[in-house]
Amino acid sequence: MLSSFIATRSMLLAIFMLMAGNGVISTLVSFRLESAGTRAGLIGLVATSYFIGLTLGALRVSPIIRRVGHIRTFAAAVSLLSATTLAYSVYQGTAFWALLRFIDGLSVAAVFICLESWLNEQAESGSRGSVLAAYMICLYAGQALGQFLLNLGGPAAAPFIAASLLISLSVLPIALTRMKEPAVSQQAPFSIRRLYAASPLGVVGCGMIGLMLGAFYGMGAVYTRRLGLEKPDIALFMSVVIAGGVALQWPVGWLSDRFDRRAVIVAVLLGTTAVCGGLAWVTGSGPVLLILGLLFGGLSFALYPLCVAHTNDHLSAKQRVSASGGLVLTYSVGAAAGPTAGAGVMMAAGSGGLFLFIGACALLTLIFALWRQIRREPVPTELQRPYQILPRTTPVASELDRLPRSQD
Repeated sequence: MLSSFIATRSMLLAIFMLMAGNGVISTLVSFRLESAGTRAGLIGLVATSYFIGLTLGALRVSPIIRRVGHIRTFAAAVSLLSATTLAYSVYQGTAFWALLRFIDGLSVAAVFICLESWLNEQAESGSRGSVLAAYMICLYAGQALGQFLLNLGGPAAAPFIAASLLISLSVLPIALTRMKEPAVSQQAPFSIRRLYAASPLGVVGCGMIGLMLGAFYGMGAVYTRRLGLEKPDIALFMSVVIAGGVALQWPVGWLSDRFDRRAVIVAVLLGTTAVCGGLAWVTGSGPVLLILGLLFGGLSFALYPLCVAHTNDHLSAKQRVSASGGLVLTYSVGAAAGPTAGAGVMMAAGSGGLFLFIGACALLTLIFALWRQIRREPVPTELQRPYQILPRTTPVASELDRLPRSQD
């Protein structure tokens, strides 16, 4: 196991640095646009551009990797991402920033596919779960700590410059690696229709979670800004939500492996709905806001791996990796629609409208989950696929979730 971590340390360092730089951009862009008086609907469209780029990039980057290789693709994507990060400081315009966010999404998709392919290549069969956990920790830790770049003083361009520096430096551990390049995986397609037939709750859940988290990432800074929070408090709130997303996944996963997974999904959805109700009525900063943010992150971030695990309970070992592509795509489509939909509710109901929208999504999914419990018998707990913390990045990451063949 130790050898796997040694072999992957350069990739883990790269993803940490990359997310420390790129993780704040969504918050920073929304904050700057809101401060300039941009309407919520337009801010939502800018955020949507990123998720559209991320979705298209995940679908289209593999031919580029086959043509020029992983290292060149990674270096090109990081260079482009660093350049767009600096470009935000050159000119602030809604259409221009929407274009930059779209390019960011394309670049980040390429980066994730390259890094996750390397992790798959280097991880030993007995330590794949541990490597995946380390990857998740580095990804979320970088994203959470990167939020504090929002607090940098000096010129208005300072946060963008610092973020660009971190992104640029993330290429060094990969560019200097001596590891051989992995093969580009080609999984047989698994249609959404077949996936829905196997697990309706898994597909609907992933799509609705995309709506919820896309809305949060795109409009969370606008929500806190309209509550009257300043930059330090906004950065703290966003980082607390992300940290909560890591902290509660292990206990939730432990429960889901020992009880009917659908019942755990129902309980988490119920908790998410209640927490969103509280966040919709909070009127300012303070411990209550942070506690609710921690709970929101912990509950909502756990929903995606819960839905993936529930879907895997109904699939064979050979189907799981290819099916993950459909689940990631479903999540991504929801995430692309989330910021615009959340912004629309905020325009009608004020700042709390963001969590009214997210809470409504959770409630609708809860009702659907209860209906599915009536329609279908549960999978016996001894036959359930073990819960695994998963990133909502690309289908390539799901290959790290494979158990050794003898355990499948």
